[in-house]
Amino acid sequence: MQWFLNLSTKSKIICCFSFMFVLIAIVIVTAYLGITATTQSQKDLFHENYTVSLDLVELRSDQNRARAQLLEMMMTGDRSKQQALDRDIRERSGDIDKLLKELAAAQKDDQRFMADLQELVTVRDTYRNIREEQIRLILGGKIEAARQLGLGPQEERYGKIRDTALKLEQLEKDQAKQRLAQSEQRTRKTLVIFLLVGVAAIFVSTAMTLAMNKAIANPLTEIAAIAEKIATGELDVNVPADGRGDEVGILTRTFRRMVENIKGHADTTRRIAAGDLSGSVTPQSERDVMGNALAVMGRSLRDITREIIEGVNVLASSSSEIMASTNQVAAGATETAAAVSETSSTVEEVKQTANVSSQKARTVAEAAQKAVQVAQVGRRSIEESIVGMGRIQGQVEAIAESIVRLSEQSQTIGEIIATVNDLAEQSNLLAVNAAIEAAKAGEQGKGFAVVAQEVKSLAEQSKEATAQVRTILNDIQKATNAAVMATEQGNKAVEEGVRQSREAGEAIRQMGDSIDESAQAAVQIAASSQQQLAGMDQVALAMENIRQASEQNVTGMRQVEVTVQGLHDLGQKLKDLVAQYKV
Repeated sequence: MQWFLNLSTKSKIICCFSFMFVLIAIVIVTAYLGITATTQSQKDLFHENYTVSLDLVELRSDQNRARAQLLEMMMTGDRSKQQALDRDIRERSGDIDKLLKELAAAQKDDQRFMADLQELVTVRDTYRNIREEQIRLILGGKIEAARQLGLGPQEERYGKIRDTALKLEQLEKDQAKQRLAQSEQRTRKTLVIFLLVGVAAIFVSTAMTLAMNKAIANPLTEIAAIAEKIATGELDVNVPADGRGDEVGILTRTFRRMVENIKGHADTTRRIAAGDLSGSVTPQSERDVMGNALAVMGRSLRDITREIIEGVNVLASSSSEIMASTNQVAAGATETAAAVSETSSTVEEVKQTANVSSQKARTVAEAAQKAVQVAQVGRRSIEESIVGMGRIQGQVEAIAESIVRLSEQSQTIGEIIATVNDLAEQSNLLAVNAAIEAAKAGEQGKGFAVVAQEVKSLAEQSKEATAQVRTILNDIQKATNAAVMATEQGNKAVEEGVRQSREAGEAIRQMGDSIDESAQAAVQIAASSQQQLAGMDQVALAMENIRQASEQNVTGMRQVEVTVQGLHDLGQKLKDLVAQYKV
């Protein structure tokens, strides 16, 4: 049976149909031979038996008719009628001779028939000669002599001819019955052979159909069921090994290799989805579409993951630097706020001093006689004012330097944030590319598509965080610019106060020379003190603005610090996330 399974499907079909054609040919030949034999038997029955029987019947009929006509010649006295009857008798006699020759020619192989026929011919020849003598006597008018000649032996001869003809006819009937029985037996035998060959053909055809079904249809049905499972995504299938050498065996082995190849690709996809990108896919051939696609996808994912890891590392290091810079800026802002608070206290003291100076100036103006004492007091106050102004100027310059340094650090933070924003843009772009590659990969890239979406989401969060930091830095820069302007105005006011204090001191030193000059100086001092008071109000307002700006700077830097900390945590989270992928 194994040799049949190893045949090709074409050879199996040709073999089966050839065998069926042979069986059909046997059935056809059997039927043809049976029908031919029956037909030949019928022909023989007709030509040999039936025709011979008809000839014998016709022979007896002609013989009886000739005897009747002879008797009629004896009974009639009409000469012309006798001659007409003589002609008819002779014509009948010629027909009988012709029939005897035909019978002899037809049954020349039948010795029994030929013996009886020869006896019939001999008796008839004698009977015909006597009948010719009777006709001459009748035509000669010797009717009684002719009647006497027809009695005795002539009657026996006539009976002999009749009996022999009946015997031959019965012989042909017996042969016809025998041949008919043989034909029926041959027909039954042919029918039995036909039925046996037909049943054998049906049995063999059924067996061959079942064998073909078992050899071809059953394996194909099993392969189709396995293919249906694979089509629904079930790869846990087992293709049975088949050592057949036909197309079904080749198909089974090829299908087995295909299932193993698909399982290998599925394992590779699962490893990629689990984050293991270190494996490589070897295509089965140049036209292995899935193998080449998985190989390209693996290389692309490894390249993208490396770039993402590098970007995340840069993001983590940048966020660390930003956090360190932010801490420094926050510390500087805190120190600036403390310095501004001290400066505000000093300005308040200077303001109070200016009020005292104004009151003293008014006192000098009201009482010139106390000009010397007031001048001395004013000199001391002016000296203190000059010292305070110097302190204020120093504090203002320190504030200006701190604010300028804060502005420079804010610009540095802005540049770092721009770098972080660029990294976020690159991460977003890489995530989009990874999502595109995952979409190209179809079902195998769904796992990586989720990772790409997470990277994209984290990149967008980084971008939003940098945007918030940028907004806060813009607010800080605006507040810093306002503080710089206020500091410049305060510095100018302090310089003006120093100049006025020096002029007041010069006036007080000259007051001892002249009371008038002292009075005028007192008036000038009062006016200057009033201006100084107004300037101190401006300085106090400017310092209040600087204090508020410093507090805003501190608050903003705290927010920046929180944001940068979140950015740093985000970078660490991204770093931990990409660390799961092995390239």
